[in-house]
Amino acid sequence: MDDLVKRDGVYFKKFSDVPFTGNITGEGSFKNGKMEGVWVRYFDNGQLYTKGNWKNGKWEGAYFAYYENGQLGIKGNHKNGKPDGAWFRYHENGQLYTKGNRKNGKREGAWVIYNPDGIVNKKYTGTYKNGKKISD
Repeated sequence: MDDLVKRDGVYFKKFSDVPFTGNITGEGSFKNGKMEGVWVRYFDNGQLYTKGNWKNGKWEGAYFAYYENGQLGIKGNHKNGKPDGAWFRYHENGQLYTKGNRKNGKREGAWVIYNPDGIVNKKYTGTYKNGKKISD
């Protein structure tokens, strides 16, 4: 990645005007200067950071993100670069943080939000439409 530069959302090799196509060792691939296919990234300590699929430079499909201690942080799906479908976030201690559905990147339908101790946070739990809470 250190040998690439990003211009207008497209990656190029340094000192080149041709969009990069190829593999980045240990991470993923590019096609016509955009991230493509499965990408896996790691923390400096070697622990898995993110794993997901890219299509035409946007997240697409199953997505996982982890904390540096190895604990799962996010499990969800993307559609056209935005969170879409079932979405789960976890606190660093492993307790469930949020669960609900996303549509076009925004909360949609019933959502439950938990404090790190596992108790439901009633302030944010409820029904959402287009990312805004509409009822408890």
